[in-house]
Amino acid sequence: MKKALITLTCLIVALILIVSLGLNLLLIAGSGAKVSSSAKNFEELQVKGSSFSGNRVAVIDLFGVISYGVEGQQYESMVDDFIGMLQQARDDNSIKAIVIRIDSPGGEVTASDVIYHEISKTDAIKPVVIFMESVAASGGYYSAVGGRYIMANELTITGSIGVILQTINIEGLTAKIGVTNPTFKSGKMKDILSPTRAITDEERLFIQAMIDETYGKFVGIVAKERALDETELRAGVADGRIVSGKAALKAGLIDQTGYYEDALNKAREFGKLDADAPVIRLIARPSFSKLFRLFGQAPSRDINIQLGPQNIKMEAGKLYFMSQHLFLH
Repeated sequence: MKKALITLTCLIVALILIVSLGLNLLLIAGSGAKVSSSAKNFEELQVKGSSFSGNRVAVIDLFGVISYGVEGQQYESMVDDFIGMLQQARDDNSIKAIVIRIDSPGGEVTASDVIYHEISKTDAIKPVVIFMESVAASGGYYSAVGGRYIMANELTITGSIGVILQTINIEGLTAKIGVTNPTFKSGKMKDILSPTRAITDEERLFIQAMIDETYGKFVGIVAKERALDETELRAGVADGRIVSGKAALKAGLIDQTGYYEDALNKAREFGKLDADAPVIRLIARPSFSKLFRLFGQAPSRDINIQLGPQNIKMEAGKLYFMSQHLFLH
């Protein structure tokens, strides 16, 4: 009897999910948007334009923390998802220009560099216009400079050109409560950034050299892509400060202030398309396995006080291109 009840419950849940998916697709159709039925890894949702056929502009979102640790909707990570969408747009001959919307405080150094590289590689094939939403700071800005043309709202928060690495030291606390941390290591640097002892002067110099090397690559790429003097950058806006879109334009970090529609028009211009050329968004396909996984999670009764973006989990000892303005200290 118990097994039969479980089976019946699973069937009901599956039916609800199927009906929900169908209703969502009907809502999309009713709103004037169309979903491509072509056999591609990501769905193509038309959001603007007079027809679904012909040459088009593709919109790809880069939202949230840039990290291999953030789960993807289609692939293993959000980085893999973004690269997959970019590759699909790059390989589609009907897509003549791409708009990348960025709303990100930054993220991991390597992930940001990979995304910058993929955007730059795509722009060599077809024009990429960057549009910054609320935030495109640090690693978000690093990624953006791979595009051909950068736009932002005047109130966008951007900049934060710099590198950060954080750890925590609990040496005083462990001494008070009588906890020790015996360590056996193969070399003097093996336990660098250990939270249970003070950092030595030699270690401090070593870590700072790593930070400076990574920062050098960041500021060098900005100087190259934006045709700015690196020395002036280092002495000015590239000191880690955040700036508004209006200030970013004055500093040469972006090409224009405006709105999303302006970015679409600029992409149409670069792609030599008509003013009403179709605009599509690439989105992940519905995944029943993820829907079932979410349904199977027990609701949490914990009370969470959010002091920063929910999916930011900065790990000690890891380098980040991350804007700290999002955190309360």
